[in-house]
Amino acid sequence: MLTALVIPVLRAAPLVDGWREKTVVDKPSIGIPPHITLLFPFVPAEEIDDQVLLDLRELFAGCEPFGFTLPRCGRFAATLYLAPEPAGAFVELTKAVCERWPEHQPYEGEFDTVTPHLTVATAEDELLDAIEADVAPRLPLTSRATEAVLLEEQERFWQKWGTRASFPLGRGR
Repeated sequence: MLTALVIPVLRAAPLVDGWREKTVVDKPSIGIPPHITLLFPFVPAEEIDDQVLLDLRELFAGCEPFGFTLPRCGRFAATLYLAPEPAGAFVELTKAVCERWPEHQPYEGEFDTVTPHLTVATAEDELLDAIEADVAPRLPLTSRATEAVLLEEQERFWQKWGTRASFPLGRGR
């Protein structure tokens, strides 16, 4: 089963979850909160043991919580997202995880650079234009990264996901 490491952004739910539910595979109804991905895919669920969980806890305990803003929308091909600022803190967390687990690269190494983002919708340009017109006037949104969450697929083929563990940032130092 698949896993992902994410920073949940629950404050974004009222703004984005309706669109996420209608347009994306990682929708709220299957257990995936609005989030900024740190690493997907991560270690397969069946390979996660107490040592992996301990290593994650220690890694994230060494990273301080931080505030961020979602001030604007951005686009990838067929995807509308909210771009966090500062983005660097998310990139650094991803790098730290990838240094510890180099065999697991973001999106299996498909992209040359990590672009932190909170997905709003996946659709044709015309619908994305309408969604952006709905979302953009309600920005900026401010939030705080205080924990990383290990999400785990509980039913194959993106049918159901759940939280396997959460890891506070900066605690335990």
